[in-house]
Amino acid sequence: MQLSLVPPTATEFRDLYQQTGWRDVSLETCEAALAGTWLACTARDENGTVVGMGRLISDGVLHAFVTEMLVAESARGGGLGAQIIRMLVTAARERGVDDIQLFAARGRAAFYERNGFRRRPDDAPGMDLTDGDEGTAPTDAA
Repeated sequence: MQLSLVPPTATEFRDLYQQTGWRDVSLETCEAALAGTWLACTARDENGTVVGMGRLISDGVLHAFVTEMLVAESARGGGLGAQIIRMLVTAARERGVDDIQLFAARGRAAFYERNGFRRRPDDAPGMDLTDGDEGTAPTDAA
């Protein structure tokens, strides 16, 4: 598996979006979304096919927001999602952004908790990335 901070093409993004059960999106929508991306991590298999990706949007100074974490069904269970989120977090921190947030899809909060995020109080939406002192340190488990 090859991970890089090179974003997928709009076609690859759309194909992975649809393969993972998210809504049907147009190629134009994918192009616009990628144009607004601050950081993307793409995972390609031995054939060069995109099998996973994560995407951050950010002001580049204070905050970053995980907008997608997508892993093809065929690539799940081996820690790929954890590798993608870890690469995105590292790249954001290297650029000076430590406040990384997300809204976890239904049933996916435990994955993010295993990878250093913590739930906010019931009266606050989303999750924040911890530095390991308040939550579980990032792991390879997906």
